[in-house]
Amino acid sequence: MSDRVYNFSPGPATLPLEVLQELQKDLLSFQGTGISILEMSHRGKEYEAMQNETEALFKELLNAPDNYRVLFMGGGASTQFALVPMNFLTEGKEADYVVTGAFAKKAYEEASVIGKVNVAVSTKDSNFSRLPKQEEIKLSSNPAYVHLTSNNTIYGTQWPVFPEFKGVPVVADMSSDIMCRPIDVSKFGLIYAGAQKNLGPAGVTVVLINTDLLEQANTKIPAIFQYKTFVENSSLYNTPPSFAVYTVNLVLKWIKNNGGLAAMETRNIKKAQYIYDVIDSSNGFYKGHAEKECRSTMNVTFTLPNEDLEKAFIAEAKQHKLVNLKGHRSVGGMRASIYNAMPEEGCKILAEFMKEFARKNG
Repeated sequence: MSDRVYNFSPGPATLPLEVLQELQKDLLSFQGTGISILEMSHRGKEYEAMQNETEALFKELLNAPDNYRVLFMGGGASTQFALVPMNFLTEGKEADYVVTGAFAKKAYEEASVIGKVNVAVSTKDSNFSRLPKQEEIKLSSNPAYVHLTSNNTIYGTQWPVFPEFKGVPVVADMSSDIMCRPIDVSKFGLIYAGAQKNLGPAGVTVVLINTDLLEQANTKIPAIFQYKTFVENSSLYNTPPSFAVYTVNLVLKWIKNNGGLAAMETRNIKKAQYIYDVIDSSNGFYKGHAEKECRSTMNVTFTLPNEDLEKAFIAEAKQHKLVNLKGHRSVGGMRASIYNAMPEEGCKILAEFMKEFARKNG
């Protein structure tokens, strides 16, 4: 499609073209029913079958054990910042937060409203350019859970290997790198992800929960805020964001058809390397924000020598169909968000553009 561009937006982010085409085809009549998925009752057998398939696909791709359930919820990751402590930060317990970026900090702040919270470690002193080593993380004496953020969209850092906390449930916000690589989900009590970065469109948050955790969950909160409610009702307690769930279904099928998570990881490393190689060989023209050992394969952050060059970079990039590259104000410069759906070609074109821009302006 000649009018499509390479969209490096951090979210809502680019979707696979094949998924968009399938959505377009099915929009007026879902699976031959004569009505759109947008019009369909979530109580109907067609919708329930699709949602059940989506849960099964999600668990299959992540190789999740049988005692895990997939929930489809509203409110984005920001709502999960509150729901996690509402459910699991019970009386006499303390929650530990690993603060490695803006969203990790927001999660900590929301939990602080609910109960007793400990900052196990913070990398704010480096403007979140690195991730802490295991030995830097200091847990409280009686932790209800440990919360961490797997990938930091704004700062461009990502855990290469997750820290381990034996005997303590680990809760992870994986909004910006879910499904980018294989992980051992059995090490996590709960994983949540706003879909709009690497799973689908805005509107649905996918939660993977070890149902054993529900035994210690707080039941003295409204039913709509309890994970137990969504588990017992298969996410159909109230009307789910059905169109967004269907889009996630198609994205998961796309991932599976393209080799699954191992293939995604290989592809994502290759894509990111095109850009990091230009940064590293630019003699300081481009400066990466994240320390090398913590670099993200999802969000590549870098600055240029001055603001005028950054404005010129954005303007010229747009002429090459490279859009939404402006970095977050916390870091400045550029941010290339290269989630699963970003084609390899987009990263190659960006890398070539960066080389030429540095040659002309360096």
